[in-house]
Amino acid sequence: MKINFLKKYLCFTTILASLISCNSNKEAEFVAYFGGEIINPNNPYVLFCKDNEVIDSIKLDNNNRFFIKFDSLAPGLYSFKHEPEYQYVFFDKNDSIMVRVNSRDFDNSIAFCGRGDLKNNFLIDLFLKNEKDRNNMFDVFGYDLNTFTQTIDASNKKIQTFYTNKKNEIKWSDEFDVIAKAAVDFNYYSKKELYPMIHKIRTGNDVYETIPTDFYSFRKNIDFNSETLSSYSPFVMYLSHMLNNMGGINYHNHFTEADLALKTNINKLNIADTLIKNEKLKNVILNNIAFTYLLEDQNMVYNQEFLKTYHKFSTDKSHKNEISKIGNAIQSLKVGNTLPEVELVDNTGKIVSSNTIINKNTVIFFWTSRAKSHLEAVHKKIVILKKQYTDYHFIGINLNDSQEQWKKILSTYRFNNVTELHAPNFEDIKYKWAINKIHRTIILDKNGKIKNAFTNIFDSQFEENL
Repeated sequence: MKINFLKKYLCFTTILASLISCNSNKEAEFVAYFGGEIINPNNPYVLFCKDNEVIDSIKLDNNNRFFIKFDSLAPGLYSFKHEPEYQYVFFDKNDSIMVRVNSRDFDNSIAFCGRGDLKNNFLIDLFLKNEKDRNNMFDVFGYDLNTFTQTIDASNKKIQTFYTNKKNEIKWSDEFDVIAKAAVDFNYYSKKELYPMIHKIRTGNDVYETIPTDFYSFRKNIDFNSETLSSYSPFVMYLSHMLNNMGGINYHNHFTEADLALKTNINKLNIADTLIKNEKLKNVILNNIAFTYLLEDQNMVYNQEFLKTYHKFSTDKSHKNEISKIGNAIQSLKVGNTLPEVELVDNTGKIVSSNTIINKNTVIFFWTSRAKSHLEAVHKKIVILKKQYTDYHFIGINLNDSQEQWKKILSTYRFNNVTELHAPNFEDIKYKWAINKIHRTIILDKNGKIKNAFTNIFDSQFEENL
């Protein structure tokens, strides 16, 4: 694939070479180029971003190609977005990078060429390896601690070897190495932080207090205020997982479930405020904590108490507005309410209203091709539940994939006796149904009234809701 890609872009690199040669040596030290082609574009623009803020909006030409020259581009980590997808690109001094991507298989189709391509192709290769690794982790979290550790250590050893070999081969800059090492390490660290929580969900066993303290010894070597990593997804996600783990309350059996949730999440806010001094990063983490809490706890009085602490620490007004939207959505998803209407698409391409598909007790679950392990596991679980609960209708809703990708997956897996629908407007379903993760499950009665809008089909107590 990359050989064909290089052939297609020979003309681009030739243009780049001529442009660079026309600059004086002094000018060339500050010049950078970025361009490429979007196959099957979703819209006519590519957004070039730094720290989640748009630097430039680049219009595609008639051949779906784009190109931009920066007279002065600071070395560092950037991202390019072709909505709804995005990926990272790293520029060293004077890099000139071209990218080719198919929007229908965004991450898997990305290939870079030009000056600076090797390190960026490494970064996307590493991303795909980590994604594959995460998708295979579902069953691993059910292992006992020793087996779990041996499994993730073996996986990490392979990734570390891949990283070391590429570092020696490409000889990239120290600045890029911070990003590359973070992509390796925080994928591994996140598994350790997630283990107690997911293990309990998978098995019902609480191992929080039996895990040895040195299991998390790596934390003391982490710079929690790294400017370089402050907007880098592997680092930000790790911090969220770590706070979920560190925020746990000892002697939790002394509290009701609602009390425990409130105390735990306020504890997370306090830890984040103490640990993270970088304001932008802190706001992102506080926002993640708030989203998670508001989507898992529907005690309206406790929600208000939580938000008082959240607003005390957060300085990001736009994120507070996002939290308000989620808060309003949660209010409408109380037990006994009718599920708010959203538009969905069936496998014939017909738009259907969510209100018209509920005529009996119903379980609504969510999935995406980006989480293959969950995709397969949730459908296997549904097969079992359908045999036990014949009075229930089971509806799977695909999120984030294009309609074409969704249909391809349906033809590949052939999920029988399950109503499969696609959500074409994720923002609509996100705010109306307060969806921010695929592990949510919604249970409705035969009249479409909510029985539980915030459960998880893999929870050991899930069937108590049916």
